[in-house]
Amino acid sequence: MKNLLFTLFLLFFLFSVTAQNYDFGKVSEEELEEKFHPTDSSAAAAVLYRSVNLKYEYSQSTGFKLVTDVRERIKIYKKEGFNYATVSELLYLSDAGNEKESFRGLKAYTYNLQDGKIDESKLKSNETFTEEVSKYYEREKFTLPNVKEGSVIEFMYTIYSPFFYNIDEIVLQYDIPIKKQEISVEIPEYFAFNPNVKGYLNVFPKESKKSGKIMLSSKTRSGGSFNDAPKTTVNRSTIDYIINISEFAMQDVPALKEEPYVDNINNYRSAVNYELQYINFPEEPMKTYATTWEKVAKNIYDSPDFGSQIDNTRYFKDDLVQILANASTDVEKMNSIFYYVQKTMNWNNYYSKYTDQGVKKAFKEKTGNVADINLMLVAMLKEAGLKAFPVLVSTKNNGIPIFPTREGFNYVIASAEINNEIILLDATNKYAEPNVIPNRALNWFGRLIKEDGSSVSILLGAAAQSGEVNMIQATLSNNGAVKGAMRTIYNKYNAYNFRNSNNEISEDSYIEKLENKYNGMEISNYTLDHKNDLGEAITEKFEFYVENQADVIGDKIYFSPSLFKTEKLNPFKLDERNYPVDFGYAWEERLMVNVTIPDGYKIESMPEPIAINLPNNQGSFKYNLSKSDKEIKIMVNIDISTSMIQVQEYSALKEFYKLLVEKETEKVVLSKI
Repeated sequence: MKNLLFTLFLLFFLFSVTAQNYDFGKVSEEELEEKFHPTDSSAAAAVLYRSVNLKYEYSQSTGFKLVTDVRERIKIYKKEGFNYATVSELLYLSDAGNEKESFRGLKAYTYNLQDGKIDESKLKSNETFTEEVSKYYEREKFTLPNVKEGSVIEFMYTIYSPFFYNIDEIVLQYDIPIKKQEISVEIPEYFAFNPNVKGYLNVFPKESKKSGKIMLSSKTRSGGSFNDAPKTTVNRSTIDYIINISEFAMQDVPALKEEPYVDNINNYRSAVNYELQYINFPEEPMKTYATTWEKVAKNIYDSPDFGSQIDNTRYFKDDLVQILANASTDVEKMNSIFYYVQKTMNWNNYYSKYTDQGVKKAFKEKTGNVADINLMLVAMLKEAGLKAFPVLVSTKNNGIPIFPTREGFNYVIASAEINNEIILLDATNKYAEPNVIPNRALNWFGRLIKEDGSSVSILLGAAAQSGEVNMIQATLSNNGAVKGAMRTIYNKYNAYNFRNSNNEISEDSYIEKLENKYNGMEISNYTLDHKNDLGEAITEKFEFYVENQADVIGDKIYFSPSLFKTEKLNPFKLDERNYPVDFGYAWEERLMVNVTIPDGYKIESMPEPIAINLPNNQGSFKYNLSKSDKEIKIMVNIDISTSMIQVQEYSALKEFYKLLVEKETEKVVLSKI
């Protein structure tokens, strides 16, 4: 028994000594000496401790306020982790501007180990900044001082919000590991929220209750007659209520790591969203907030910064006559209006489903936010007699609205219905086309809203497959060099992406970029057709010379028949994947190569043809070769017929690309005659 008691005491003592102290300011030498994260050595930084406490406070003068206390301690392992020393919070402003969230109580320190002692650097009060994001948001931002490899940073602050009915998404997973975090949400019984947990981590909150009190006071006056001085009596009363508590205690939360072809990694980040269902104060009627997509659509359309802007048409009527002067069919009318708005208006880089300055002023000043431009486009299309509607969108960086909510949408595009086909339009980008909307808006589904407030879900993916065709005529030398000519045709989204990436840079800069892409290729006689002809495919042509394209070993030459267009790496390396593969749009890539072999050589061997398919006809890869005495012809076709491959089909896609890479890297073998 004595031995048992001694063992238990020793274990308790060791646990007490080694247990981490996360009190603010109590940073240990062990934390500062740690060189890498124990379970993720690739991590540039890690959260050692994180605490978020969300609660409600009541004031008789202002009512309930939402109060969020935040505290974090972060270890910086590498220079790549320095960006975690910059912290920002978005603060919401009301439409009228008379209410806003406030940022208070900031304390922030950087800790470094200097000559065996802990040195601390304090963030000064004048080292915080407030940035205007839009008329609805501002950003509070600060950067911790004296950050080095090995530093530990720590900060705490509080956000006060008068918007008690709106709880921001509570993130449970970062891009770096989290050793320990404690999240608590305390909600008075008067507010009924529905929590929605997303992501792939197993999250099980602990639920409990506690009591709360509201102290009320009022004053009454009595007396005041000729012989009696007035008397003020303070009356106090107390209201007891229940507070519902949800606690998320998590240890060793893995980093959320970016993978190829992810629409928006934040869509898969573990987090909890609180959707308000109703508010029920004592002696007041219940106020419901649970809603449907129809209610959301109607509320948005009825806003003076939305539906009324579509009805406002007088400011452009004279211009519209000129715009439609040479248009007779509905397609011609749509195109004339779309390209006019696209060319005339300039986007100010602000997202919103609501207009900022209004369509009339935006039209006059030739600039506006997304809604200013695209609601103007809807109004013009309708005035021209077309069936046109706005489409609400959540951009890729805003996530996917899973349940009905006005806050889920941050963007609006236009649509026109012609011959029973819905054509999507976004005039904010100078290189967009009908049914080719900017990539930022290609985010699963949108909501098309009609005048009566009804709405329908609409797929935002590209209506037609985009493509790239490469044709190469090449001559191989006996020293392994290759020269020839190449012609490439880009259409739909491939043309859109080309224009967005390259139209604003000089031809010399682009050629240099292309030469670097193809490992030192020398390019001459470069031409580019239809660079600015929207709706037309782009045609690119040039002559090239590449050294060391083939390996010359003894009396044999080895080379990949697809030359510098060979796919050498499988982008899908993980054994398992938690997120769908999002290509953005369906696409096809074709390659046709004719290679003339050098004199004095014959074809000894070459790869066998192959044809493989993805399940459910989602894609195919075809590889075929033919030969004559002096020439090898290869035709490669990669066809992805869907924009998104689901998680359960990831292993098939990984194997598909594995076989594709293996085949394309196989060599043709030439030998001397």
